Amino acid sequence: MNQLIVKGLIGFGLLSGLAVGAAAADMVSAPAKMTVLQKWTLGGEGGWDYITLDSSARRLFVSRATRVDVVATDSGKIIGTIPGTTGVHGIALAEDLKRGYTSNGKGDSITVFDLDSLKVIQEVKIPAHNPDAILYEPVGKHIFTFNGKSKDVTVLDAVKLTVIATLPVPDKPEFAVDDGAGRIYANIESEPGQMVVIDSRTLKMIATWALPGCASPSGLAIDKAAHRLFSVCDDKVMAITDASAGKQIARATVGDGPDAAAFDAARKLVFSSNGQGTLTVLKQDSADSYRVAETVSTQRGARTMALDPASGKVYLVTADFGPAPPATAEQPHPRPVPVAGTFTLLVVGTH
Repeated sequence: MNQLIVKGLIGFGLLSGLAVGAAAADMVSAPAKMTVLQKWTLGGEGGWDYITLDSSARRLFVSRATRVDVVATDSGKIIGTIPGTTGVHGIALAEDLKRGYTSNGKGDSITVFDLDSLKVIQEVKIPAHNPDAILYEPVGKHIFTFNGKSKDVTVLDAVKLTVIATLPVPDKPEFAVDDGAGRIYANIESEPGQMVVIDSRTLKMIATWALPGCASPSGLAIDKAAHRLFSVCDDKVMAITDASAGKQIARATVGDGPDAAAFDAARKLVFSSNGQGTLTVLKQDSADSYRVAETVSTQRGARTMALDPASGKVYLVTADFGPAPPATAEQPHPRPVPVAGTFTLLVVGTH
């Protein structure tokens, strides 16, 4: 064969190999897109609010108005129920105490249950109205309930189940997070939005911060390493706050009707679950820089979620909806009614 042709073929082969290699590298480096991996119909009656993941036991605790259903995350099967939780909103887990706690909004109480057997240990009345979000702080072994109607925070000894403090807050408290270093942060669902800071050692409120451009903040997540807080708000807004200084770092656009937020520390992703039927995924390029990486189609009403930090999967719940009932004086803006038996658990992740 002509030497020039051979050299040409070798050169072409090298270029082709480089092109294929570059394409392969691009494919490897391109992040996998998230999608709905499973859709399980759980059915049953009753509304819902918070869901809480027990990652180590692969269980999901789902509030269902008068009870908490416990769902196996491997199969989507209901494997247990915690009864008698009237108007339940949230579930807090204390793995070191082998206990769980529910906030019962209509009962003005918390229900304490055994984390292994799921058997109810005790119902404890609290001097507050409509406990909503609930949080366990493991250093002091305290339970915090964030009470919507009485606009305060109740602190209980998680072992003795005695009330040890009541902290008034500026307006209706919403979701709360613990930084593990002595501070608890809670959104205040006012307009404009606010955030309160509680010293979890002295059990005192030490700061109230404004959340500019953030009306009625609900869901809240934290990046403990970078000291950043993520509040989802009305008008498709996520407000990002410096947890050390209380200063707003940035605002990002999310989907319509957000209610929950989550931060994936391993993958540097921030999530907003939106009632319009989307999951907004933000990429954290640095502590002060965020961009929308993708918007995942979920299902209308899927605005409550829990993140599995190990797998990166996001769990959401919703149902099919019928028309809203007529407006009344007590309910001037009634919500659409869930269709009985259609309550659904969605699992979002990468293949």
